[in-house]
Amino acid sequence: MPNIILVTGGAGFIGSNIAARLAARGDCDVVVCDRLGDAASGKWTNLAEAAISDLITPSELSRYLDAARTRVRAVVHMGAISSTTEPDVDKIMDANFRLSADIWAWCSENRTQFIYASSAATYGRGDAGFADDNNAKALSALRPLNAYGFSKKFFDLYAVRAAARGEAPPAWSGLKFFNVYGPNEQHKGSQKSVVAHMHARAARGQSALLFRSHNAAYRDGGQMRDFVYVRDCVDVVEWLLARAEGAEIVNVGTGKARTFADLAAALFMALGQPPNVEFIDTPEEIRDRYQYFTEASMARLRGLGYVQPFTSLEQGVADYVRDYLGCDARP
Repeated sequence: MPNIILVTGGAGFIGSNIAARLAARGDCDVVVCDRLGDAASGKWTNLAEAAISDLITPSELSRYLDAARTRVRAVVHMGAISSTTEPDVDKIMDANFRLSADIWAWCSENRTQFIYASSAATYGRGDAGFADDNNAKALSALRPLNAYGFSKKFFDLYAVRAAARGEAPPAWSGLKFFNVYGPNEQHKGSQKSVVAHMHARAARGQSALLFRSHNAAYRDGGQMRDFVYVRDCVDVVEWLLARAEGAEIVNVGTGKARTFADLAAALFMALGQPPNVEFIDTPEEIRDRYQYFTEASMARLRGLGYVQPFTSLEQGVADYVRDYLGCDARP
């Protein structure tokens, strides 16, 4: 029986957490496809304790899939350019759309389960809401605010249109991750979660920095996000793999928006310190593309039968600080 689960982007933030969880179970061979980059980034440490079976580079992926086609039972495709400020749109589309389409085609041809990372960035400001509708008309109406979100929307549309033609993997799921935070993001630099950035300063006795609101409807620190702990994202992936049925495109958040002020309060509570927050202007280059509110509609995932609770913001931040950031206060 096929017993390999291939995790692309498996040394990255969400991918490495998925790879480690699956490898720890011991009931499958986990193969990671990724680049590790410069040793100083620390990305390689995301896999240091994971019992993976093999590690390949993206340039080896096509050859590997051809050789292992009868042994791969699922592809979990987390590989992407996830920077929301990457200026090279052609580069983004090559990585986030064309590679995804190639893997989709391989999984379709070889009848292999396919799970891929979409993003809440597809919703833009949320003018069309945050419901994970699975039809081309609803997806086309979304207005992402950056090229990263555009690339994810483009592939979501590709997936639903291909599925409508009967050209799809036997079980496929596109996961619209909301604001994910948690261990193994230290290599992401400026793209780390806000809680990781705040902790780096708070651990040195400095104030946590939050963007000032430039929208009269929101007070400073009152901007809202659906913050979801990475452990919960892994739970959803693991459930889908065990279910071996597709969810199609589905939100992965908590379903409850919280403010950045709440996030800061949870961090300082976990550190046992009084809150110390300083507000700074949102950079002008992203000010007109800034999201003031995101909140996942979770009815679709729940309707599919997913019943596990999601970690509260306070619990998730406390776990992250206590078990991970407490040992790594690098900026």
